[in-house]
Amino acid sequence: MTTRRTFIGGVGAAGAASLVGSTAAMAQDTPGMTPAPAATDLTPAEALNLLREGNAAFLRGEQTSVLTSAQRRLDLARGQSPFAAYVTCSDSRVPPELLFGRGLGELFIIRNAGNTVDTVALGSIEYAVAELQTPLVVVMGHESCGAVAAATAVVTDNATYPGSIGPMVEPIIPAVLSARSEEGDLVDNAVRANVRRVVRQLRSQTDPIMLEPQREGRLWVVGAYYSLATGEVDFFDLPEAART
Repeated sequence: MTTRRTFIGGVGAAGAASLVGSTAAMAQDTPGMTPAPAATDLTPAEALNLLREGNAAFLRGEQTSVLTSAQRRLDLARGQSPFAAYVTCSDSRVPPELLFGRGLGELFIIRNAGNTVDTVALGSIEYAVAELQTPLVVVMGHESCGAVAAATAVVTDNATYPGSIGPMVEPIIPAVLSARSEEGDLVDNAVRANVRRVVRQLRSQTDPIMLEPQREGRLWVVGAYYSLATGEVDFFDLPEAART
């Protein structure tokens, strides 16, 4: 069975110019306010490092900028160049921009319950890679994922769900089955197995639009796990190039 998902007040010209100027100055002078370089100016390793640094700041409790100045909005109206495509869960406790201290135009985010990749999600990822030249794709699961818990209940208790919830969690069931032999908490192990399954799909079972930049070293696909309790993101499934 397949799953389908679909995913200011007016001011005068002089006032607008003043607003743009003042907010642009603030963005330049305030630490942490500088936007990331354009995707085409970053290697996959540099893009991943930006995320790691941002999460480290989040863990330290530092106030991070959301980069929403008037000048930033005007710049982005001319086009976007996000440095990472981020596939993650719809869970309200897992907002990527906040976890990494990033702002407008920096992350191309694909979210659904259970961070699975169907045709819509895959097309969105491919668009980020092919059209926006994003050098990094991250697939991130998280602690206590409700969608994975539901898929686990299907396997262990033959659970059923109303509406489209059952078909939605079906793609996660193979990950649960593969995690049954592992020691520890089955849901937590299945979260990581589900991430690895999606990462494997994006690394080897997709269109040349994704495979060629990976072969050439211009794109990394990375698997991650977010701990709700600690706030830490563990980039646990890295491509070979990132481990050497």
